[in-house]
Order: sequence, then structure tokens, then C-alpha cells
Amino acid sequence: MEQLSSEQLLVKVQEFIAKSDYAREPMGMYNPIKYVLDLGGKRLRPVLMLLAYNLYREDVDSILWQATGIETYHNFTLLHDDLMDKADMRRKKPTVHKKWNENTAILSGDAMLILSYRFMMEHCPDDKVQAVMQVFGQTALEVCEGQQWDMEFETRMDVTVNEYIEMIRLKTSVLLAAALKIGAILGGASETDATRLYDFGIRMGLAFQLQDDYLDVYGDPAVFGKKIGGDILCNKKTYMLITALEKAEGELKAELMKWIAATGYEPAKKIAAVTDIYNKVGIAGLCKERIEAYYQDGLHLLDAVDVEASLKRNLHDFVFSLMNRNL
Repeated sequence: MEQLSSEQLLVKVQEFIAKSDYAREPMGMYNPIKYVLDLGGKRLRPVLMLLAYNLYREDVDSILWQATGIETYHNFTLLHDDLMDKADMRRKKPTVHKKWNENTAILSGDAMLILSYRFMMEHCPDDKVQAVMQVFGQTALEVCEGQQWDMEFETRMDVTVNEYIEMIRLKTSVLLAAALKIGAILGGASETDATRLYDFGIRMGLAFQLQDDYLDVYGDPAVFGKKIGGDILCNKKTYMLITALEKAEGELKAELMKWIAATGYEPAKKIAAVTDIYNKVGIAGLCKERIEAYYQDGLHLLDAVDVEASLKRNLHDFVFSLMNRNL
């Protein structure tokens, strides 16, 4: 069976999205959609869907509509997240609510959500559509739940690590997992294999998000692709901060609370001071241990998928490349 690499699949996804026709009226609603999708990104979710499908079937072109559907949904969440966060930039370009306005961002985002469902159902085999839409619908709702938890955590100082893990499972992991499961369902995988691939996606999503938390403190900006310390400056409830709040005691805890409450400060000083507290508490090691545990657990689940090991090589290599980011 012909196996395509993640790079080859990415080209297919990019070309398919690029030729999708959004030249419809009113252009004031559709132009922002095209703008968002043209910003690019890693296209992780559609590539994962195609990789999972390619474990069982060769004709990956037949599910490009579904791959586009999951990417459209992902970008819808980014569009609305930017609006809620009042973010000015996304992928070094102005966000939709800045380039147009807030009402346009809301309406274009709503349209993207609807389009994602339309794309997911487009040319979906009759005997698969119910299973596919059940996974997609449940996942779409769970991502919204994760976003709500994330917003509520902003005003709480008692967030636990377990609560945080559940939040990132919902906000990040389930969409990666759904991409794999939908690809497996469309490819004709057994229910057991589809579930294993879903659970594999959950573990990898958790590892990937914790790695982002780690790299925001300890990463090399040139490799990571953005400035470090952003989470520290805005007191974002990450694994790093939540664990530090749980582990720090006495003067160290007081110092951390002082920086969290601080308003007038030099950014570099706050980043250095909080990073020093993380170092003293041993946050880096704790985070890396948890990342590795999720990663290894995920690989065991992938190993258990009932197809030849050689057919899983491209999926394994793709995930390895994602995790090999300056840790």
C-alpha cells in the first residue's frame, strides 16, 4: 500500500484549501474566512487525519473535504479566541477583529463553524457519516468547554494540576484525537483501533501543550518561534505556574505571589525572577517527566494499533518531529 509522508500530505492539504472558493457574497463575511485560512499554520489536524486514514487506505484525496473541515473548525476557534483575548496579531498578521471589526469577527467565525460541519459531511460515505459527525460534534463542544475553563482559571488562584490537565485535554488534545479517529473511521479501522488512535492523540496533545508551557520559560526563541516569558508576564495558569504555587513554600511562595500581584515592573526582571523560583522548586524536571510519560504512553497506544509497524512509521515520525522542539 502506498504510504505518503507528512510533507506530501501537507502539500495536498495546502493545495486543497488554497483552491477552496470563498468568492461569495457578502464578501465582507467571506473575505475574513479566506484571510484566516490563508495565514497558514502547521495544519497538524488535517495531516493527522490523512496519516490515520493512510494506515488503512491509499486514496487520501477522497477525504480532503473532511481534513479541510477540521482545519476550518480549528481556525474558527483561533478567530474567536483572538477576539476574546483582544489579541492584535496572529501569525505575524493583524487579527480579524483588528483588520475588520469585532462584529465581523463574530459573524465570520460563526460562518466558519457552519462551514466546518458542511465540509465534514461533504462526500462522506453514507455508512460513515453518523460515526464521523458524532465524533466531530462531541469534540467541537468539548473544545468550547476547554476554552470556558481556561477563561475561568484566569481569576482563580486555586487551580490544581489535575484541573489544568483536564482543561488542556479539552481545549487542545481532543481535536488532535478527533482528527486521528475520524481518519481511522473513514479508512475502515476497527472500533478498537479507532479508539486507540484517539487515545494516542489525547496523550500526544497533552505532551505537546505541556511542552509549549515548558518552552515558554526555557525555550530558545530562535527555535521556539516566539519570545519566551509571555506566560509569566500575563500570569497565565500553565503547568509551570500552577505547580510552582503548589510546591513553593515560605519566602519563595511570598516572592512568587508578589510578582503575580505586581503591576509596575520591567518585563525582563519579572521573567528572570519567576524563572529563578521555578528553578528552585524544580519545575523544569517535573514538567519534562510528565511530558515524557504522556509521550511514551501515547507511543504504546500507537504500537497497539493492529496494522503493520511499517505502515505506522510516517505517523510515528511526524509526532516525533513535533515533540523534538528544543527540549
